[in-house]
Amino acid sequence: MTDGFLHIDSTGISGHGILGWGNHSDRPDDMSTHNLRTAVGWLPLVLIFAAAGWFLLSHGLEPLAGSRHRAAAQVKPALVSSTVGLVKGASFDPLISEAIVPEQPSPVDRVTISSQSWRRGGLGSNAFVTLTLRNNNGYAVKDVDIACAFSRPDGSHLTDRSRVISDIINMKSRKTFVRLHVGFVNVNAAKAKCAPVAASHV
Repeated sequence: MTDGFLHIDSTGISGHGILGWGNHSDRPDDMSTHNLRTAVGWLPLVLIFAAAGWFLLSHGLEPLAGSRHRAAAQVKPALVSSTVGLVKGASFDPLISEAIVPEQPSPVDRVTISSQSWRRGGLGSNAFVTLTLRNNNGYAVKDVDIACAFSRPDGSHLTDRSRVISDIINMKSRKTFVRLHVGFVNVNAAKAKCAPVAASHV
């Protein structure tokens, strides 16, 4: 009864026994065939995944890189044009630009000498000048610096002297100063010409 169900030869169970209800085989050639069939079964899937990866890498990244290059190319001309516009088409906007105040004339620019004369004193080596200062500014001035040039009878230059007049001269007015001592001069000096060179706003 058991002989029909389990076919075991006289060698015993230790030999090559074939179980009637199983398909199991432990022969080496059967194992390699099974592995080969499994590898061949997976091969189409591996090829499909490899092709999909290659397609994504070759076609998916190129448009992205191209779009980046195009965006950079569009930004650069925009920056260049905006910079050129700032240089070439710059316009004056009084609301955001600082007001440019025109240069105001110096106080001495409107101070003049309307009349002048000079004479010697103190054994002929001292120069005394009499002059009238006129202030044409809209404000009073003071500390007027007077420079006088002395020359020989033929007009050749000899020496220069100066004197600061600290008195206040009111706006749109004039003031005469008599016998101002301007310093020592050469005995050969025959002519003198004085002019204001500096003044202060009061």
